[in-house]
Amino acid sequence: MSFNDVPVVHDGALRTPIDYTSIQTHPVIREAIGILEAQLFKREASLTSSVAVREYLRLQLASEPLEVFAIVFLDNHHGVIAYEPLFRGSISGAAIYPRAVVRRAIEHNCSAVIFAHNHPSGDTEPSRADRDATTRLKAALDLVDVRVLDHFIIGKGTPLSFAEEGYL
Repeated sequence: MSFNDVPVVHDGALRTPIDYTSIQTHPVIREAIGILEAQLFKREASLTSSVAVREYLRLQLASEPLEVFAIVFLDNHHGVIAYEPLFRGSISGAAIYPRAVVRRAIEHNCSAVIFAHNHPSGDTEPSRADRDATTRLKAALDLVDVRVLDHFIIGKGTPLSFAEEGYL
């Protein structure tokens, strides 16, 4: 395979080729992301639906071929300030730096955050490293009065919520 070749993954049920590197350029996916962004990023609206957040994060991260760690920054009424992919890694991990996370939280002047990252393998079960990183980030953000509301792992199927699983 040459450097410019795009790997094609097959859908297990239909055996239809899926080009995950271009899924976000598909007009329907872009429109879905736009609709969710319009709902989530209204400053006057509060973030009250974990389902909308979960679906938005899945659309943003599911097609990433390598691990990406992202953050949703929220104000004190849980209004979305910004979504930001912060770290990119390899197929099996990404280096996450608490100092950079704290700096971005302060720059956004946020009161709370939601973490998300994808597992390119599709397995949404959190690794020990995932749980340890979340604990370290939560401790660092506690020092500057920023709450961690959740951490989603995006893979095949429904994204896993640390809050729902009792990991936070």
